[in-house]
Amino acid sequence: MRVLAMAAAVLVAVSTTLVSALPAQAVQISRQDLIARAKTWLTANNGGPVPYSQELFWGTEKYRQDCSGYVSMAARIGAPGERTVELHDYFSTKLNSMNDLRWGDIVVDPVGTRTTRHVVIFDKWADPYKTAYWAYEQRNTYGTSHRVLKYGLTPGDGYVPRKLNNVIG
Repeated sequence: MRVLAMAAAVLVAVSTTLVSALPAQAVQISRQDLIARAKTWLTANNGGPVPYSQELFWGTEKYRQDCSGYVSMAARIGAPGERTVELHDYFSTKLNSMNDLRWGDIVVDPVGTRTTRHVVIFDKWADPYKTAYWAYEQRNTYGTSHRVLKYGLTPGDGYVPRKLNNVIG
């Protein structure tokens, strides 16, 4: 009996720890709303882009001004924003290939250090051959950008296509 009581206590302690370690739920958001939110940071700084920072927070919502904070803001994933690794591991699902990317999906390199990991928001293909794409990103020196990229299109570059789990449509 004593063994059963101890086992039950351990089970409760472990399950409580596991539940509290799970990522917070993100609010569902449409692809259209995600892109609309991403666009806001292009001009949010007195008509210019939000500057890049891993330490500072932007606006009334207080999202971190780095790439993963920016993606978290656009996707309405809790402020101050998840880290690149968490966006990859807990908040998104693997797509089969880069060809499966849709408006509002992400392209992410979750490996490395806080200065080498990166995540961007896919907008659209830049050409019919899918050799480059338009993406929204938060990057050092430039801040919020909308530009043509090739991340994930070169085998072995570390970038993978993902769909954020809270994105609908």
